Amino acid sequence: MKVIAINGSPRKKWNTATLLQSALDGAASLGAETELYHLIDYDFKGCRSCFACKRIGGKSYGRCAAQDGLTPILEKIDKEADAVILGSPIYIGSATAEMRAFLERFLFQYGRYDPTHSTLFNRRMPMGYIYTMNVPDEVLKEEGYGLEFVETALDRTFGPLETLYVTDTYQFDDYSKYYNTAFDPELKKKRREEHFPIDCQNAFDMGVRLVQYYQK
Repeated sequence: MKVIAINGSPRKKWNTATLLQSALDGAASLGAETELYHLIDYDFKGCRSCFACKRIGGKSYGRCAAQDGLTPILEKIDKEADAVILGSPIYIGSATAEMRAFLERFLFQYGRYDPTHSTLFNRRMPMGYIYTMNVPDEVLKEEGYGLEFVETALDRTFGPLETLYVTDTYQFDDYSKYYNTAFDPELKKKRREEHFPIDCQNAFDMGVRLVQYYQK
């Protein structure tokens, strides 16, 4: 089986990417083939509202008609993926621009305008979504960030969705180089050393469970 991870962070070797790789390692531990895509490497835009994916009898019905850097990734997921893991930091209360654009193209092509929220995706496929954010747990609980809408859409379109929220992340390799009066660098470092390994283990376990979905 194949598990594909999509990194919505502009950084390819930091928190989100590390967690996604841990999830893929978990999937690989049960024999899955894995691939990781960094969206920052690809030239693409979000949905352009051409509605070609909704035109009955059209050549792009159920498929995004746009042709750009994202097209091969969407095709690979459609034809080869048995599970997909998304990852994005939270910027200004939402996923990154790259992840938002990906989700527009990824989700909208399969959606139908009907009351039952039916999908043109032709199989059930488990998914994971890993969020990283600088704020602590209590701020996430207070603010909420409205992430549930996308989560519901993913669950309806593809299959069971598992989420992992990784909070209070370590943003800089050297806090002394950046203006920052809101956070204690030593506490951030302590959190990174003590808790981030637990987060990585949780991501690893997510990858394992996505493979086990097919072994039940």
